[in-house]
Amino acid sequence: MSNRIERSSQEKRTSFVVVFAFCMMLAEIIVGLTSHSMALFADGVHMGSHVLVIGLNWAAYVLVRHLESKETTKYDTEKILDLSAFTSGILLIIMAVFIIIEAVERMTTHGEILNYRLALLTAGIGLVANTISASVLHGHHGTTDYNSRAAYLHVLSDALTETGAIVGLLCAMFWNITWIDSAVAVASALVVLRWAKRLLWDTGRSLTRR
Repeated sequence: MSNRIERSSQEKRTSFVVVFAFCMMLAEIIVGLTSHSMALFADGVHMGSHVLVIGLNWAAYVLVRHLESKETTKYDTEKILDLSAFTSGILLIIMAVFIIIEAVERMTTHGEILNYRLALLTAGIGLVANTISASVLHGHHGTTDYNSRAAYLHVLSDALTETGAIVGLLCAMFWNITWIDSAVAVASALVVLRWAKRLLWDTGRSLTRR
């Protein structure tokens, strides 16, 4: 009979963030559709991508706990967590590249921001949600493994881009400097790329270590 393994604190934190982000996603999508706000709807869809990514980190913890309960040595549970973190690092890079492409395209086409108040509200909601998630994932003792660090970096990167968006929107609204919005987005994406590179380097070394 398999021994029951208690959930680790990192698994509990990650599961909370997944459920919290899922509720935020539903709220933004429903309000966005009912109020015909595409900005809120788009942010809800974006939040859904984080539910999927951090859900992957959560699934890795669940799988490791299941394998440990069977007391099997066939699988290296640490490498499972590292592989999950490595995958998250790749997704971080994809997200950063997408932000850069969108920002550059917006900068070259000189796209106008149509509703500053709604855009600021959306960015503010996203910033609060991601700040809460980052605080929960980091905890009092920080991140304890690469998998929890990957989940933490995802919400932290989103909080960074939301902060940059707010700064850019305020500059455009008060001083009509619209290019700052795109410039800040590119700068935020470059920081995320740096984080992702470090995460891939550390997890890659761990995965290839015998």
